[in-house]
Amino acid sequence: MQVRLRADYGTKSVLSDVCFEIRAGEALGLVGTSGAGKTTLVMSLLGLLPWRGGKATGEVLIEGENLLTMSSGETRRIRGKKIGLVPQSPMTALNAAVSLRSHLEEAWRAHESTGRKALDARLQELMAEVQLPAESSFLRARPGQISVGQAQRVLIALALLHRPAILIADEPTSALDPVTQSEIVKLLRRLNREHGTALLYISHDLVSVLQLCDRMAVLHSGSIVECLAVGQIEEARHSATLALLQALPVPPRVLLDHCSHTKPQGSVAKTAVHPQPFTQRCEAELPKLQSGVGTTTVLEVTTLV
Repeated sequence: MQVRLRADYGTKSVLSDVCFEIRAGEALGLVGTSGAGKTTLVMSLLGLLPWRGGKATGEVLIEGENLLTMSSGETRRIRGKKIGLVPQSPMTALNAAVSLRSHLEEAWRAHESTGRKALDARLQELMAEVQLPAESSFLRARPGQISVGQAQRVLIALALLHRPAILIADEPTSALDPVTQSEIVKLLRRLNREHGTALLYISHDLVSVLQLCDRMAVLHSGSIVECLAVGQIEEARHSATLALLQALPVPPRVLLDHCSHTKPQGSVAKTAVHPQPFTQRCEAELPKLQSGVGTTTVLEVTTLV
């Protein structure tokens, strides 16, 4: 995908000369504070900005086709087929009144004329990829009957259903707890690497961007002010990038040292494993605590991506 665009709402300019490129198999993180223009950019890339009363001009090139000069019907042919979207807030994005399978069937029929057998075969493969059950009992469930983390995986499955060349993830972890956030980041990274899908990961969470992406672009006041490799993040110079780095809980090098960017491919992070069940550990430590003898256990914490 090659992008060069500007976006306006009436006489108000929201994005001005935004330029970037995403190559096959690459993960590009787009970060920025609230109001920087991230949502407007997503709507522009999907050809949906006119529905919000805006207008995008320039180029969004996918396999030589410019989405910004297409009709709404032509854009619909591309959207969902060649570009997949993972939105934020899964419980809002999914229709609470219909089953998970109904969501998948509707998305399948939008771009495929093959029947139920082909869909079933694709679902068996797809649900395994996103680590969800493929049994009919699970697919009959409605969004309110599954966890938020499972709902986010369903959205990822919907986005990957037609094997798109480009996946846009619009703050996909913002509504999740920290443990589920980590799981979704790992999943996106694995899918990006295994299938060679280009990933545009949009977030205000710089920690997840450093864990997931190859490059990072900083959107500030409607323009991309800096773009650099994640491994070179400490060389950032723009004040907007520096402000994001200063908001990190630890120096960026600490995070980078635990990311796959600094590890040999295929390496496995070292984790501390306690062989005893939790209740046995408590029973073993209780006499020591009662006798006033303190114990300290040091665990090595790593980030797995």
